[in-house]
Amino acid sequence: MDYANDPELNGKYLGTITKDFAAVSDTIMEASSQVRKMDISKYPIFVFARQEVPLGSLLVNADDAGLEWHVFASFLELFVQQGIIGAEGIEAFQHTYKDPNEFCCLFVLDEEFTNFVFVPYPED
Repeated sequence: MDYANDPELNGKYLGTITKDFAAVSDTIMEASSQVRKMDISKYPIFVFARQEVPLGSLLVNADDAGLEWHVFASFLELFVQQGIIGAEGIEAFQHTYKDPNEFCCLFVLDEEFTNFVFVPYPED
């Protein structure tokens, strides 16, 4: 699996993901910080899915927040346990992973598109 930003991320996804990400970026940034501070993982991953999925803990319910995407908090080790990232892909993922203080690692999960996307946090 390619862990870099996918150039095929078309406007259909980019617009709705960006809008929802902007609405919840502070919540995601805080969750990312807590995952790292508590030594749960150095590699937080936030799953954006239109339906509930068994990939981590529900962080933002889209229905309650008036969003299109549910947000789940997860991390690299859980993705490895669940077989989404194979043991042979751990090093490549870690090498590609961007500074979690500046970028959010999203795993976008939809019928037509499933991939990792690194999105910069909005500047204050």
